[in-house]
Amino acid sequence: MPDLPDSISSPCIRNCCLDADDVCLGCFRTLEEILQWGNADKQLKTQILQSCVKRKSAKQNLADSLRT
Repeated sequence: MPDLPDSISSPCIRNCCLDADDVCLGCFRTLEEILQWGNADKQLKTQILQSCVKRKSAKQNLADSLRT
């Protein structure tokens, strides 16, 4: 695994609103991940970010399929 940067910025975009599954509609972190972020090490932050990307993609795919 490549070296990770010294710090990983929060994905928060200040559009905080949780859906029915407790996932933020702005950054796509779960409530648990948001609470963990401040104490998370680089590896956990990277895992959280990867999960966010997957959730965002799944939500966009669902929205696209509902439009067609």
